[in-house]
Order: sequence, then structure tokens, then C-alpha cells
Amino acid sequence: MTTTTVAKVLRSDYQKSVASYWNNEKDPVNLLLGDVDGLYHHHYGIGDYDRSVLEGPEDTRDGRIITEMHRLETAQAKILLDHFGDISPADRLLDAGCGRGGTSFMAHQRFGCQTDGVSISEQQVEFANDQARQRGVADKASFHFRNMLDTGFETGSCRGIWNNESTMYVDLFQLFAEFYRLLEYGGRYVCITGCYNDVTGGRSKAVSRIDEHYICNIHPRSDYFKALAANNLVPINVIDLTSQTIPYWELRAKSSVATGIEDPFLTAYREGSFHYLLIAADRV
Repeated sequence: MTTTTVAKVLRSDYQKSVASYWNNEKDPVNLLLGDVDGLYHHHYGIGDYDRSVLEGPEDTRDGRIITEMHRLETAQAKILLDHFGDISPADRLLDAGCGRGGTSFMAHQRFGCQTDGVSISEQQVEFANDQARQRGVADKASFHFRNMLDTGFETGSCRGIWNNESTMYVDLFQLFAEFYRLLEYGGRYVCITGCYNDVTGGRSKAVSRIDEHYICNIHPRSDYFKALAANNLVPINVIDLTSQTIPYWELRAKSSVATGIEDPFLTAYREGSFHYLLIAADRV
């Protein structure tokens, strides 16, 4: 990318630091799990795990855990896509903060429509486009080095947009203003996100530790609904997935890919200072 292109996409020192983090990220928790079936996710999992993966031969135990963690991640992406309802092959979907493209490929496989992903990480975009070529779907699944706050795509060009654990890097009011512009009338926005509980009176110590680890800025739960309302995005479904994501973190803590952030997540979820929500909203 030229210096001019990078400057247009990365508009603040903070965005540059986030991009640098993900350009250099080669965390086994993302890569080893993606190696299971070629779907590389950058999010967490939901659902109970199979206790039998902890039994059996010790030398294959970690491989079983990795495979099971990946199953839970994919289950999370499936429930996100379930909330788009009927999408036709003629529609277009946008994956905002697409990572290495895992959910985008699942969306294209399910709906057969055009899927575009955007990321401020050049490394992620290159990886995802290479995956698209290997899968033979580069004409229908494309990834772009763009800023989700100003994508450059045409107004009203999207039937659906999602964020899968990427909203904590941006201002929600600016983000949803861009999504209102991009969505056609009646289009659907879906996100799965971690947010802190306003009732507890601010970020807990555990939530602050998560922010520090990922160089992010976790929003209060109320800000999502304020920003959606301000941009004519009307919630149709809100699901608390907190209890369903705890088993994933318990299993991850027992794996070779544990990073040390597992305890803050488990503490925050269990004490109620942090929630894991799915929000689906229609553009009116």
C-alpha cells in the first residue's frame, strides 16, 4: 500500500497502533484453531464443550481441545448468521472488522451472495484474499483495506452488515451512522460483542485488563442502544450470550493456547461486570 492510501485508512495514532497490533499478530489461539478446517476466526465461542476431550491419551489431549474450541467458535458465527434471516444470492453483505475472513466465508457458503470484508490490518486483508483464491470464491468474497467508519462503498448497497467482536475499536455513533448509510431500507445489522455493565458503575478491574490486553475500548451496554437509536437502527433481537460463552473460556484456560487473559474474562463474566450480547437491528 502507498503511504497516501494508508494515511486515508488510518486516521489517528490509535488506529495506527491497532493496525500494527493485528498486522503483527500470529497468535496460535487464532491460527491453530483455523488450521482445523481452514476457517480462521477472530472471536470467541458459545455453547457447552464436550467433556470427553479432556479424557483419553495425554499426547493428543491438546489437539482435542483445540478442535473443540474451534467448534464453539464456529457455533458462535452460525448464530450470528442465523439472525440475518432470508438472504438471496443477489444480496450483498458486509463484514466490518473481518479479521482473516472466517465468518465471511461461512456467510458466502450459506447464502451464495456477494460478501465484502473490511479491516484496517493489511496483513489480515492479504490473508483473507489469499484464502478466497484458494477456495475459488475470490469473485464473490472480497476483502478490503478500509476503515469501517468510512468504507467508501455505495450508499444503500448492503442488505446486511455485521460486526463480530470488532465494535470495541471504534466510536459507536460514527460506526452506526456509516452503517445506516450503507444499508438499504429494511436491511439488517447484527453484532456480537462484549460490553461492560452500566449497573456496576464503570469498567471493572477485569474489564480494564481486557482493554489493556487487546488495545481496545470496551463500551458500556447502554451506548449500543443509544447509538443505534440515534441512527435509525431499531433492535429486533437482543440475546444475552454471557452464560453460553463461559464454557469456552473454561476450556481455553486448559489449553496450550491460553494467553493469560482467560482469568479476567471469566472473572468479569461471573461477577456480572461484563456481558456478551447479540444485537440484531433493522434499518428504518
